[in-house]
Amino acid sequence: METIRQILNKKGNQVFSVAPETTVYDTLMLMADKNIGAVLVLDEGKLVGIMSERDYARKVILHGKFSKEIPVKEIMSTNVICIDPDQTINNTKAVMIKKRIRHLPVMEDDKLVGIISIGDVVNAVLEENIFMIDQLYTYIKGVPETGD
Repeated sequence: METIRQILNKKGNQVFSVAPETTVYDTLMLMADKNIGAVLVLDEGKLVGIMSERDYARKVILHGKFSKEIPVKEIMSTNVICIDPDQTINNTKAVMIKKRIRHLPVMEDDKLVGIISIGDVVNAVLEENIFMIDQLYTYIKGVPETGD
């Protein structure tokens, strides 16, 4: 069973972040530029929140606020669920489904080491399933027929 650490080793551990005082507009520009759906909010290197496209839609647009005027700290989600890099894909998938979240920061010894998305998890599950199917196919193909 693959772990989050293995996913990070494949995809890299680059994390895009902003400070709490960064405007929502500038954060959205970063997200668009990097083609990502969420940005971590760090205050002096410490994880204090996450802002996603969902936060923007529900806490800015629907409330008539202006993204160029408000800082990220006003709309970010502060109850950030994090995972350990040694978590399995299945455990991570279960957390993401149960908590209805799409992005998980990866923390090791209170240090941010990466972030994974639901897309990363889905891709890992697909790769694992393809490998298993290939192994089963090879096994079945290699079994001699019984000449009944």
